[in-house]
Amino acid sequence: MKVIIQRVAKASVTVGEEQISSIGKGICVLLGISVEDTQKDIEYLVRKILNLRLFDDENGKHWCKSVMDKQYEVLCVSQFTLQCILKGNKPDYHAAMPTEQSEPFYNDFLEHMRKTYKPEVIKDGKFGAYMQVHIQNDGPVTIELESPTGPADLKQQAKLEKQQQRKEKTRNKGPSESGKEKAAARAKVDPSASSGAEGDVSSEREP
Repeated sequence: MKVIIQRVAKASVTVGEEQISSIGKGICVLLGISVEDTQKDIEYLVRKILNLRLFDDENGKHWCKSVMDKQYEVLCVSQFTLQCILKGNKPDYHAAMPTEQSEPFYNDFLEHMRKTYKPEVIKDGKFGAYMQVHIQNDGPVTIELESPTGPADLKQQAKLEKQQQRKEKTRNKGPSESGKEKAAARAKVDPSASSGAEGDVSSEREP
């Protein structure tokens, strides 16, 4: 599954002359479902989308808050063209899940997102319709995500996420504290290293 996430000031979907959906500040998610996608792909991408830190915190620090942290809205639009494979200059969509399967799959994606966040702030377009999608990109900020393609990729992704979490914990611990621990360890091994013992060691060894 592939998604394009855009941080928006506002976004809306129009079908014909009727506006069927709109949001204010938040994110717009364009979603392309492949023939290989499963429930695992839904769970992975919903978690990533809702926790992606695209917004500033209350002090203006960038990339600190997610759409859930800020209680902003989400507009999802199904877009099978994201599964395009070029054959020469002609787009081919055989990698996209067929309509009769992808519509219930897309609805499952929306339902999982609503259960994870808040149902009233998750909006969507009209599946299979010809839509006009109006996106006012804020930044601009655009992120592309793709779900792992198999069990091996899922394990590797989980491993990488754990490594990143450990790095963040170490970073939050602060350099001063870790520096003190290292200095204390050196002092236990060699007391003179931390005490700054005076004297010429080489001269003391002379007969």
